[in-house]
Amino acid sequence: MFRPAEITNTVTRAAKDAGFELVGVAPVENSPELEYFPQWIAEGRAGEMKYLEARDEQGRLKRASLAYAAPWARSVVVCAINYNTAQPYSTEIQTQSEENRERGWISRYAWSQQDYHDLAMQRLRRVEAAVRNAAASDDVVTRCYVDTGPIVERVVAKYAGIGWIGKNTCIINQKMGSWMFLGVILTSLELAPGLPAPDRCGSCTRCIDACPTDALIAPHQLDSNKCIAYLTIEKRGAIAEEIRSGMGRHIFGCDICQDVCPWNRKAPATNAEEFQALPELVNPALEWLADMDEEEFRRTFKSSPVRRGKRAGLRRNAVIAMGNSGDQKFLSQLEKLVGDSDEDVSESAGWAIRKLRDPN
Repeated sequence: MFRPAEITNTVTRAAKDAGFELVGVAPVENSPELEYFPQWIAEGRAGEMKYLEARDEQGRLKRASLAYAAPWARSVVVCAINYNTAQPYSTEIQTQSEENRERGWISRYAWSQQDYHDLAMQRLRRVEAAVRNAAASDDVVTRCYVDTGPIVERVVAKYAGIGWIGKNTCIINQKMGSWMFLGVILTSLELAPGLPAPDRCGSCTRCIDACPTDALIAPHQLDSNKCIAYLTIEKRGAIAEEIRSGMGRHIFGCDICQDVCPWNRKAPATNAEEFQALPELVNPALEWLADMDEEEFRRTFKSSPVRRGKRAGLRRNAVIAMGNSGDQKFLSQLEKLVGDSDEDVSESAGWAIRKLRDPN
C-alpha cells in the first residue's frame, strides 16, 4: 500500500546520507511567485537568456507553472547542499589596496575544481533511486535537475521549507544562509509536503542598497540586464559602457548581494572536499586572465562552471576590471590588447585605457 509519509521519510534519510544538509517536499501547484514570471519575460528582464523563454506545445512559458513543464508531476523533492568555504567575502577582499587592485573576483560557487552541476547531480541520483525503490512500482516517473530544467528552483524550495526567497531573489535558510546549491526531483508520486519557510528579511534592504549596478529594481525583482552575474557570464559581445564602472573587478559572477546579507554572517563552511576552493581562483590575477590563451583556459577550467562564460568573455571581463582597478601598471598591457584579434577585448581595452587615464 502506498504511504506518502513513509516514502517522504525514506527520501529524507536518503538525502542526508547523500550529503545534503536540507531536504523537503513541495506540492505541485501554481505559486503566487510564478504569476509574475510572464511579465518579467515580456519586460525583457531576462536579457539574452532565451532558454528562460522555453514554451510548451500550447505556447505557454514552461517556467510559469510546473503544470506546463511536467504535467505528470505530483510532488517535488528539493535538496540543498552547502558550498560555502572558509574564504573571505568579496566585500572584504575587493578593496583598493595595492595588492588587491591587481586582482579580480570569481563568484564563490565557481571556486571548486569540478562543476557544481555534476557534483550535486551525483548525490541527487542517489536520492532519486531511494524514491523509486521506496515506491516499489515500475510506473513511477522521476526527473532530476540541478539548475538545468524548466523550473524556478527557489520557488519550489520555498514551498518545500528549505528557506524563504530573499529580496535579492536567492533562497535563504535561517541556519545555513544562502550559500546553497539546489537539486530537485520531480516525481509522479504524491508525497507528504512540507510547509513554506516564513520570510525573515523584515525591513532589511542591504542587498538592494549594495548592488553597484542597481540590478535589484525592487524587493524580489531582478533586472538581469544590469546584474553583474549575468553580464560576466551570460552576456555575449560588448557590454554597455554606462554599466562597466559598476562591475568593479568582477570577472565571473557576483556575490555582493549575498555577502552583505545578515543571514550569511555566521553561515557555516562546508567540509565537502569537492567544494573546496582552488587557491588560484580566489581573487585571481587580472594580468593572467587577460592574456590567457585557449589551451590554458581549457586546462584551468576544464571541469569548472567558468567554462560557461567562454574564454572571450573572461578576457573581456578581465580587461574591464583592469579599467576599474585604478592601477596604472595595466596601461602597457592594455595598449597591446587594443590590437587583440577579439573585437570585444580590443574595444574594452581602449575603454579601460581611457578610464585609467581619466578616472572622472
